[in-house]
Amino acid sequence: MSLARSALSAIQRPLYGAGRRTFTSSSSRRSESLFVHRDTDYNNPSIPFTFTPDNLKRAKEIISRYPPQYKKAAVMPILDLGQRQNKGWTSISVMNAVAELLEMPRMRVYEVATFYTMYNREPVAENFLQLCTTTPCQLGGCGSSKILHTIQDHLKISPGQTTKDGKFTLIEVECLGACSNAPMMQIGDDFYEDLTPETTIKLLDALATGEKPKPGPQTGRKTSENAAGLTALTSKPLGPGEMCVPEFA
Repeated sequence: MSLARSALSAIQRPLYGAGRRTFTSSSSRRSESLFVHRDTDYNNPSIPFTFTPDNLKRAKEIISRYPPQYKKAAVMPILDLGQRQNKGWTSISVMNAVAELLEMPRMRVYEVATFYTMYNREPVAENFLQLCTTTPCQLGGCGSSKILHTIQDHLKISPGQTTKDGKFTLIEVECLGACSNAPMMQIGDDFYEDLTPETTIKLLDALATGEKPKPGPQTGRKTSENAAGLTALTSKPLGPGEMCVPEFA
């Protein structure tokens, strides 16, 4: 058996620490998809993938940050670069291209791609909705459960599914680090916070028409300031002096 076939055979066996995101409707298929790769008509090694000239240049710049003997340490940002080029998901061909570029065993790349949930192993829509349903978002504002039900009712999908028109994919995720602005969700690279059922529907309708709503709190407040307005630090900061550098004046 060739080395390539051997590596492919290995990924078809369970891998430790696989990501938890799934994009299938059958519970048995969901469980299996956590740990294994099975060739499909849209995800198999015969589908070509090569980095674009611009992305290849970017990849080489990233690799240059590491000592030559440790360039495989660049596997995570290079996988992310490949995923972005591949319309938001990491196929087996993307993983193989990364392995070739970094001159590392394919299995090592497979291990990384299946461990971290930031790598999507199934296709996702352009509007990739990652709704936080961890405790702070469950408790904050109107609660993430209401937001989840709003999305499901409005788009007619459940977590792990994509709309029939291919515009939206919805998943539930763990904490995204915007707890003071709960409930919130990440869409692509942007955070949308302080959500209510009404503002959620407004966001979805705008995205459906190709608009890009302004990220951040959807209530009008700035960043994470008190929802009732500023109650502290209302005056200008002190100028340069003790414990203060000029650029922060």
